[in-house]
Amino acid sequence: MSIPREPKATVRFVDQYCAYYRDVFPEVRSFEHFTALHLGLIAELPRKTLPAIARTVGIDDAQSLHHFLTQSPWEVATLRQTRLALLKSVLPERAFILCIDETGEKKKGTATDYVARQYIGNLGKIENGIVSVNAYGVLDGITFPLGFEVFKPQKRLHQEDQYKTKPQIAIALIHTLQQQGFHFEVVLADSLYGESGEFIAALQRLALRFVVAIRENHGVLMVPGQRLRYTTWSPFDRVFSTGATESRYIREIIFGHRRALRYYHIPTDVDEQPPESTWLIMTNLPGTIKKTVGNIYGLRTWIEYGFKHSKNELGWADFRLTAFQDIEKWWEIVCSAYLMVSLQSSVFKESKSGTNKTTRPTSQEEEQERQTIQEQFARHKWWDTGTGWKNLLNNLRLIIQSAVFSCLLAPWLAVFTLSSLQQGLRSLSAMMSNYQGFVPV
Repeated sequence: MSIPREPKATVRFVDQYCAYYRDVFPEVRSFEHFTALHLGLIAELPRKTLPAIARTVGIDDAQSLHHFLTQSPWEVATLRQTRLALLKSVLPERAFILCIDETGEKKKGTATDYVARQYIGNLGKIENGIVSVNAYGVLDGITFPLGFEVFKPQKRLHQEDQYKTKPQIAIALIHTLQQQGFHFEVVLADSLYGESGEFIAALQRLALRFVVAIRENHGVLMVPGQRLRYTTWSPFDRVFSTGATESRYIREIIFGHRRALRYYHIPTDVDEQPPESTWLIMTNLPGTIKKTVGNIYGLRTWIEYGFKHSKNELGWADFRLTAFQDIEKWWEIVCSAYLMVSLQSSVFKESKSGTNKTTRPTSQEEEQERQTIQEQFARHKWWDTGTGWKNLLNNLRLIIQSAVFSCLLAPWLAVFTLSSLQQGLRSLSAMMSNYQGFVPV
């Protein structure tokens, strides 16, 4: 009986993270491609095409990565289940903010499944493209992916498909996440969902708190004799993730009398009320919330921007695939790479349930040595001391530089023998292996 060989090593923290998913892949070659894609997705590439990733990670045949996505026998549902179990292990019972939103990407033609002329929210207009509904979380300023599902326009349905609206897709995502044991502090969504009675009713059945946008023409039934009232404007400072502030104003809109659902009007200027910076929101948050609800909903704006920007950094829209089952695999691997970056935040490192797989229980001397090594990395002139997701990605990109440059220089070193350069790159890569990435048990 032959013993399967060990997978080829890449960069230590990437290998350690990907090892958590080893059982998802039936063959070592598939697992190597999974790990290589994680390395390539976090690399600093303008486009995360498979040929570009192959060159960056030292794979001679880019077609093998395509084969991994289209023909390799692994299931996206199993990978997603494993990723969410990993995330759950560092959250236990901690509640986080859940955001629901859709992401659209322009695509030419109609060869790709579910591409159609449709409204793409992040572009603000109708374009030919593909749209997905996404659920993602935020905890102490760090975003992380939860789930996604493609929106299937009625005119592009396959025979086996059943049409679902975007709010119906969002409801299904929330149901699934609750069944898996995730806890939500509050749900945030834009007016597409705020104007969906089905979506709001589902949140109420699930006893979830929410803050959603509504349209200017939003209607509320009032009994005869009741009237629409407004409270006086109150100024407040909207606080951004960077600590910067913006002056805003808030007033409550009361339809007859206060109800469980409450309505607020939040502009930056009470006279002009510019459409691009004026919010109308609906919420079931209890208590005195006038001083807080604006900042709670404001989280959706920067989270939405940050999440989409981060996905773009990882190549969410860079696939060159036409069958959705293959696109879904690509998106799920992007979500896995996204989580790998998020886990490096102190938000997760300091979790009581999370222990580092990379280390055994350490003595005081060993812990001091580890801290000294970590401090060495922080002396790099481009090391980022910020705590945001992009700051974390920047530092991981510095750690993988020696491995990436070794792969990019390998073709030249096959032409011109420079043993000292080769040895130097190997030594530097070995030093990078001292970086302690966080992988929870």
